[in-house]
Amino acid sequence: MPNSSTDALFQLIYSLTKAEKRNFKLYVTRNSSSEDLKVIQLFDALEKMTEYDEELLLRKNPGIKKQQLSNMKAHLYKQLLASLRLLKSQDAIDLQLNDQLDYARILYNKGLYHQSLRILDKIKEVATEHNQLSFLLQVLFLEKKIEALHITRSMEDRADNLAGQAEYVTTRLAMITRFSNLSLKLYSWYIKHGHARNEQDAAAIKSFFEDQLPGGQEKATSFYEKLYLYQSYCWYAFIRQDFLMYYRYTQRWVDLFNKEPMMIELETGHYIKGMHNLMGAHFDLQNYRKLDEELTRFEAFAASELVKQNDNNRIQTFVYLNISKLNRHFLQGSFTEGLSLVPEIEEKLKEYTLYLDRHRVLVFYYKIASLYFGSGDYNKTIDYLNKIINWKVDLRTDLQCYARLLHLIAHYELGNVDILEYLIKSVYRFMAKMESLSVVEVEIFKFIRNTFHTSYRKLKPEFEKLLNKLKSLEQDHYETRAFLYLDIPSWLESKISGEPVENIIRNKYLLRMR
Repeated sequence: MPNSSTDALFQLIYSLTKAEKRNFKLYVTRNSSSEDLKVIQLFDALEKMTEYDEELLLRKNPGIKKQQLSNMKAHLYKQLLASLRLLKSQDAIDLQLNDQLDYARILYNKGLYHQSLRILDKIKEVATEHNQLSFLLQVLFLEKKIEALHITRSMEDRADNLAGQAEYVTTRLAMITRFSNLSLKLYSWYIKHGHARNEQDAAAIKSFFEDQLPGGQEKATSFYEKLYLYQSYCWYAFIRQDFLMYYRYTQRWVDLFNKEPMMIELETGHYIKGMHNLMGAHFDLQNYRKLDEELTRFEAFAASELVKQNDNNRIQTFVYLNISKLNRHFLQGSFTEGLSLVPEIEEKLKEYTLYLDRHRVLVFYYKIASLYFGSGDYNKTIDYLNKIINWKVDLRTDLQCYARLLHLIAHYELGNVDILEYLIKSVYRFMAKMESLSVVEVEIFKFIRNTFHTSYRKLKPEFEKLLNKLKSLEQDHYETRAFLYLDIPSWLESKISGEPVENIIRNKYLLRMR
């Protein structure tokens, strides 16, 4: 979903490639009329603009009258979609099936029932091969209509066959709908709230999941039933911070595509999301080698024609590929090296600003801030965290909370004593209001509040006390998320040893790799 609210026509023109623009002009001029020539004039004017400005548009193009503009824009939008429809009709199986269905309806309306039925039979073969049950249902409706209204003499048991097929497809589609609804609702809960914060959250999610989960899941046989079932378990496990279960179901999600490779082209978005979650699961479980393997595989996929020729695929792979690259630097403790990714990420965030939702942008800002924190650049850390803090709080309250906490720690590192007292109160009030305080956070707050006036010589024992407290909480199920967002134990170890936090995390990584 686009991030910015802008004129829909301008946004569509902005998204066109050179080939698509060229094709549009050929399409319009092929059947040109005076109205179409005006449409090309409007198209050329909009194409030259860097942002939509109606007053400027009318001033620079006196041939376009204000009272005509609304109708001209609507006509141009329709023409653009029609030209894209012709250009892209062979790019996706669903567009091809739609074309064939249109042909079958045209033949039926011409009274050519047998020709229509032959096309419908071909559609059923292709739709079945590609798991397109919704198209099968449309085909069956038209077949039943033809058989009910006309004598086709197709076969004696035609009615029973069609009725049986319709019942089967309807049953499968009903199951797919229930699984996809559950998956969507769980994902929506996560986007809004993040991970379960306590027993109450976990119990609420468990109750919701069990109530909404359709019975007979063991009978899920079709591709889409399994896909949405695995997604539902994936989000459920992720919210509850059961990362082993999360990994198992993301692996099943990706394996589903590996078993039916043709579905990667048909449902590329779901495949990309599955790969992202699989890499995320390896990051959460600190499976270094597995993360490397999947990241290498995903990089190769990102370079494929399937991705490069589709705007949506290209944007999504950019997001997930770079998130995983940043995660790898966090695991390896190579924060300074990871900073080389930031300029390209910033450039792409600007390029894709119309297409990226705020959630993705916030995640990038937090991860970039964490990268700067790990490299010891606390001023840059604060700059990126301010981008999150100054954003309206309407999603990912957990990200908002941890941005404020890391912001507080960065000011602590810079010795900004004059604003620390205010920040401590401000952050505490915010997190308490969001009902997001964990034991880990309370201990960190307590430490900073009690020590920001303490001399450096007396700080080391205090750092050691806090480290011991936090280590005792590392196995606590509901404190896990605090260590996911902020590797506070490593930061404390760096303060105690005098080593940069980057070196501490890097040494832990090298030790585990042995």
